[in-house]
Amino acid sequence: MTLNRRHFLIFLGATATTTACGVRFGQQSSTTGGSPFNPGVKPAFQPVKGPMPLAMNALASDRQMTEFSQYEVVDDLVLPEGFTYDVLASWGDKVGDSRFGYNNDYLALIETSPDEALMSVNFEYISAIPWQQTYEQVIGKALPLQDVDQAVKAATKAIKGDQVPGLNAYALPDSNPIKQQVKTICKEGLIDQGVGIIALRRSPTGKWARSQSAAERRITGISGLEDGRYLKTTGPAVAIFQKTKGLGYVDKLGDKIIGTFQNCAGGTTPWGTVFSAEENVQVQVPEPVYADGTSFDPSDRPFNITDEELTGLGNVFGLAGNKYGWMVELDPANPNDYGTKHTWLGRYRHEAVGVRVAAGKPLAFYSGCDRRGGHLYKFVSKAAVTDPKDKANSKLLSDGMLYVAQFQADGTGRWLPLSPTTAIAPTPPTFLSGVMLPLPQRPEGGIFKVDNDAQTEAFQKKYKNLGDLYVGSDAEKQGAILIDAHFAANAIGATCTARPEDTKIASDGSLFIAFTSGGISKDDGSPDIRIFKGPDGSTAYEFGWIMRLVETGNEPDANTFTWAMAATGGELAIGGQGFANPDNLAFDGQGNLWMMNDMSSDKLNREVPADRREKGVPITPSNLRGIYGNNAIWYMPLSGKAAGQPHLFGIAPMDCETTGLCFASGDSALFLSIQHPGEVNGIRQNMAAEMRQFAMQTTDGKEFIQTRKVPIGSNWPSKQANDPPKPSVVAIYPPSSQAMSS
Repeated sequence: MTLNRRHFLIFLGATATTTACGVRFGQQSSTTGGSPFNPGVKPAFQPVKGPMPLAMNALASDRQMTEFSQYEVVDDLVLPEGFTYDVLASWGDKVGDSRFGYNNDYLALIETSPDEALMSVNFEYISAIPWQQTYEQVIGKALPLQDVDQAVKAATKAIKGDQVPGLNAYALPDSNPIKQQVKTICKEGLIDQGVGIIALRRSPTGKWARSQSAAERRITGISGLEDGRYLKTTGPAVAIFQKTKGLGYVDKLGDKIIGTFQNCAGGTTPWGTVFSAEENVQVQVPEPVYADGTSFDPSDRPFNITDEELTGLGNVFGLAGNKYGWMVELDPANPNDYGTKHTWLGRYRHEAVGVRVAAGKPLAFYSGCDRRGGHLYKFVSKAAVTDPKDKANSKLLSDGMLYVAQFQADGTGRWLPLSPTTAIAPTPPTFLSGVMLPLPQRPEGGIFKVDNDAQTEAFQKKYKNLGDLYVGSDAEKQGAILIDAHFAANAIGATCTARPEDTKIASDGSLFIAFTSGGISKDDGSPDIRIFKGPDGSTAYEFGWIMRLVETGNEPDANTFTWAMAATGGELAIGGQGFANPDNLAFDGQGNLWMMNDMSSDKLNREVPADRREKGVPITPSNLRGIYGNNAIWYMPLSGKAAGQPHLFGIAPMDCETTGLCFASGDSALFLSIQHPGEVNGIRQNMAAEMRQFAMQTTDGKEFIQTRKVPIGSNWPSKQANDPPKPSVVAIYPPSSQAMSS
């Protein structure tokens, strides 16, 4: 159900002045106030110029070819004229008794008074190239990287045919010096992940800056390992954590959990807590589990170090994989709160969480599994909310049900409960754009890959319901299902989707979902071709979509829903809207939709030959993403003359992603994470740059060649030659006049 702009407006029920949400969006009357980021009938900013012609440029084809034949990429956060930014915090800055971590992601601003706030910051992962290259310079101490690298290479060569190469440091005696060196590296890598709370104060001029507060603290990947700051747990999986022995590995810590890591997106509740999503934990600990929910052994994710990645950071500490991949709740205002993992929300590669809270109704929490073929989930609490701002609402997450979405091609859908009694009915691979579906392997643990429809039919005949795939009491089976949520969802026929990365609730209660990419993976799976098609009908469509989902009766606990695509990535000439890989979504105070895209770092500004062919074959859609330039920030009004038309608000520095966008009250400031600058090429040496050629198209499909100047590496945020690139959080401010004539 790909919509053109006219159908998009009809779907929203929008008019020239209002949206279906009943809020002003992209305009104001003479008597109503507006957002400082968008105070007038027209956009409050002159969109920045990206490398690709867009509909908003309103240029004839010949003019597009002239205007876009030359383009220069800038290693800076590029904003519309008059807008400015300040760097609030960067990797290595002091936070509590620790430091500001690496690759800051989701941001949540909790304003505690008119001019003071606490900001929760996620730290997702470490980019091995710039992290190893600049660690000593930024942090002020050396790591034994070279010695450990040699030891790992020697151990890896000795393991023949190992699917996950590396060093099983966990098995080494504590007296082994290499084990201690590995511990040192892994500690530092895990300290740079997790969550941070920083305090902010606003000056009389309206600018935000760091301030001192006892609430400032870090929750790292090793919290609890040495300091006793364990994370807490609730829900059915606690019964699995408390096992002293099982089919697989047990860490014997009971319901205590060491740390949180791979913290990507998140969500904020009306009662002032923040949720942080553990995403790609399979990089650091084993993902598969046994039928009783216990983990695979730490040796199944050994430690490894290369020039491009650091993996298996949990191996040397014996971390149990089943304790990672959850949603973590944290109260920024409580300095003694180091996080709680609510297991009713399920374990999978979590991205954001959309929080729907209404008095007299159950809580509804929406989240996506960011993997190719991942699912969309909804948790519904058993009890109803009394006061949306009551911190006691957190207790409602201890009892309820987790559901997973099953989409139909006609624009409808239903929620399937991840319950032991739910019937087995896996999706046949015929309906996937890649012929593979991972299902639970029984009686062995882990998974197997289904390659044809006959295998799914045989699986369905062998097992009646989800309870047949797991062992233990009914409560233990429920816990094991939640631990194994993605593969359990595959077993009951949940729709395999296109990497659902963000889930945001609009003011009318509808859900907006960013599906980043419809590409396929030989390891994870692929999306359902009945639902995820490009504007030309193609499957395995790389460039992504934004979907709007409406619950039946607008009830949070509805069992059914309707859906439609609200925006489609890709070039305008093929029916897209000029962006690729939509990721983070946000609504400002006026209800305007903002989107940040996340193209893979190694695809940014990748040269595209004149005939769009490489080695005699058409260039892959993935490699074609080089035409889009750097990742960017987009604004999309949902009403008015420009409704449904993306406007380019900002462009990121080199090799990085913009993420975590959130607004201060009154939209007086916009906060943003600049993540992994210099991820591919590290430090930009002596302001290096090179000229590249790109086969471009006008908005109506006419071909032309663009010559593009591309910096090599990054020096952001200092922008001084040869300075280290550092992930940072910035505050963006509109022009002081708060009015523009554009």
